[in-house]
Amino acid sequence: MQVFGNQNMAEVELTVRKEKNPWGAGSILSGFSSFARRKPIGATGAVILFTVIAIGLLTRYAGIAPNDPDQVGMGSKFLGPGGDLFLGTDQLGRDTLSRLMFGAWISMKVGLVSVLIGITAGTLIGISSAYAGGIADLLVQRVVDALMGFPPIILALGLMAALGASDRNVIIALVAILLPGATRVVRSQALSIKELDYVLAARAIGGTSTRIVLRHMLPNVMATYIVLITISLGFAIVVEAALSFLGVGIPPDVATWGGMIQLGRKFIDTQAWLPIPPLIAIGVVVFSVNFLGDALRDVLDPRLRGR
Repeated sequence: MQVFGNQNMAEVELTVRKEKNPWGAGSILSGFSSFARRKPIGATGAVILFTVIAIGLLTRYAGIAPNDPDQVGMGSKFLGPGGDLFLGTDQLGRDTLSRLMFGAWISMKVGLVSVLIGITAGTLIGISSAYAGGIADLLVQRVVDALMGFPPIILALGLMAALGASDRNVIIALVAILLPGATRVVRSQALSIKELDYVLAARAIGGTSTRIVLRHMLPNVMATYIVLITISLGFAIVVEAALSFLGVGIPPDVATWGGMIQLGRKFIDTQAWLPIPPLIAIGVVVFSVNFLGDALRDVLDPRLRGR
């Protein structure tokens, strides 16, 4: 009997260990299913977003696009949608569908990299500024005020004019736009967190500033961090497209959604359908990201979990 009892206990312990793994495939699927039941619109946005990211990655690294996006003369110029080339061709006979798929890679790369850098840096600066207080906090906030005093698109245009057109410089411009807002939002939350009992206790027992910020304060702003990333991604994609549309973002020889809209604008009187595919792509992605961000905010904010 003792043998069977020990065996049953071992099985129970093994089961508990398996259930405690939050990163297992079963746990992730179960968590997403629960999220989808509570927030079906947000879950739909997540599926669309990850589908677009997958298309961009596979287009860039696996070559799933039906044709080379830069190949001239794939068909007659201004070939309408339908037939062998599903979305037709542009004024140089380039495949519109292939350029749209490659544009997904550019938009996702620029958007995700700039958002991750900008929001992460803003979060760390905001927490550190709130914890330090005094003259350091005052100086940081004045710099933030100065950056936020410029309209985002004007600041981006000024930086692109100074740095030149390239995807790296677009990322730099987007980081400069996103960082001040993230710093202010996170700082306002960190100011209340640093006065909580567990932070005061950690300071009383001699915890270093770095340990208190990273171990005790940072985990408590992660919900805000995640929501900021999802909400800012749509904004970054729109700004990147706007810069490319204005001719100061990604170089015009690279297939981007903003560049395709700019090209369509030139021929809109005779080829009105040309800018429609990139406009739809931008709209779908931005709405999906916003729906996902709103759903994550409701789920992660304790005050909104009942909604």
